[in-house]
Amino acid sequence: MSNGNLENLLHSKNHFFDIIQRVDIMIDVASAIEHLHNGHPTPIIHCDLKPNNILLDEDMVAHVGDFGIAKLLREGDLMKHTMTLATIGYMAPEFGSAGIVSVKCDVYSYGIVLIETFTKKKPTDNFFC
Repeated sequence: MSNGNLENLLHSKNHFFDIIQRVDIMIDVASAIEHLHNGHPTPIIHCDLKPNNILLDEDMVAHVGDFGIAKLLREGDLMKHTMTLATIGYMAPEFGSAGIVSVKCDVYSYGIVLIETFTKKKPTDNFFC
């Protein structure tokens, strides 16, 4: 994407997002996640939502990318067990400790990204210790 990813721009010393841009980006991401979870009969769980995987086009519209560890839920399933792990700091506790993924895992990761977008602090920052 022409504007790279949210991680690079968010933590760049040469770029500043105003509050409206941040809200717009997070609305785009929420819309994408909602579509993945509810836009098909088979829910798709991204499993690795983080600023590196949020790509920004020329109009600063956010797109969710990198579906390398995404999981599909079978019809009627609410969760799935997996041995695949995601990125530390963005991964829901039940995913990291027991390998249980559900749409709640993406919602948890979205919340972490939301905090990072508005504080410019990574979830592994000493600030949160």
